[in-house]
Amino acid sequence: MVTIKDVAKVAGVSIATVSRVIHDGHQVGEACRARVKKVIAELGYRPNSNARALVSKTTNTLGVVTPKLSMPFFGSLASGVEKGARENNYKLLMSNSLYETKSEQEAIDSLRDHNCQAIILHSEYSDEKTLLKLAKEIPGLVLINRYMPAIANRCVWLDNVAGARQATDYLIDRGHTNFAVITSIYQNGDPGFRLQGIRESLKLAGLQLAEAAIEESTANMEGGEQAVQALLDKGIKFTALLAYNDLMAIGAIHALFAAGLRVPEDVSVIGFDDLIVSRACRPRLTTMHYPVEEMASYATKLAIQLSDTSIEPESRTHLFIPQLVERDSVADAPGGKGNWQELDNSRY
Repeated sequence: MVTIKDVAKVAGVSIATVSRVIHDGHQVGEACRARVKKVIAELGYRPNSNARALVSKTTNTLGVVTPKLSMPFFGSLASGVEKGARENNYKLLMSNSLYETKSEQEAIDSLRDHNCQAIILHSEYSDEKTLLKLAKEIPGLVLINRYMPAIANRCVWLDNVAGARQATDYLIDRGHTNFAVITSIYQNGDPGFRLQGIRESLKLAGLQLAEAAIEESTANMEGGEQAVQALLDKGIKFTALLAYNDLMAIGAIHALFAAGLRVPEDVSVIGFDDLIVSRACRPRLTTMHYPVEEMASYATKLAIQLSDTSIEPESRTHLFIPQLVERDSVADAPGGKGNWQELDNSRY
């Protein structure tokens, strides 16, 4: 491995001079700077980031912890973090918590062992006491998709209640009165907030959501299929279906088609997240746009800013609002019963 000493020897200058050239110091003449850079290129020298970290006590390394990076939503989150890291010349370390509190803590400890000064944490299960303690120990810790009033200036979050209200209002405006909901079995906050928004919207419209019309399952396509099948097996009749996320919505559409129901002619379906798959399915999915990449990029810049303890952090919240994306999976409420009357009623 070529060292800074090798560069200095070939260029005929001191190690200090080579260091100044590498760090764009102003105490080096242009001719000398050009000679040193030429030698660096010829020898293929690369500065040792670990050695620099030992001297500066910083690594310009940012960490991100999500439950499962292989899931489309968290892949989009990681993409946003990477964008923010690149723009600020930070290296990036990623880790999965695998939906376990212990794994989440181990992931954070690993990032701290690598001297990450800034960490983006999507925490679903750690309690507030643990997170408050971490916030005191890690100046550059930022929570994404979670709000805690005590550290509001470190939280980048989405108003799930408002988003669910908007989705429900949209269906009510299209004339729907018979609703069903498929939601996540993982009660990590978001399912509850979205269900709250749905209930609030229906209540204001003088409508009710029967408990039997709410079905929980895993937050993926298989879960969406299973949840809708459970609704059909119970004999629940609905013309509007609100899904916890896009994956569940797409699974729901598959189950509805398999049961002989058309989307959106018989049942309108609306998702949440606006993942790329929502534009690829048929019919194209109407959904709530979750600006996860924008939020993640913003959170990254915030974490880097907070990690500089010489800067006084702003005492404000960082709230994002989802927006409705109209596509093809929602229509006006059918005037009649549609294909519901053609199904084999014995299955109910």
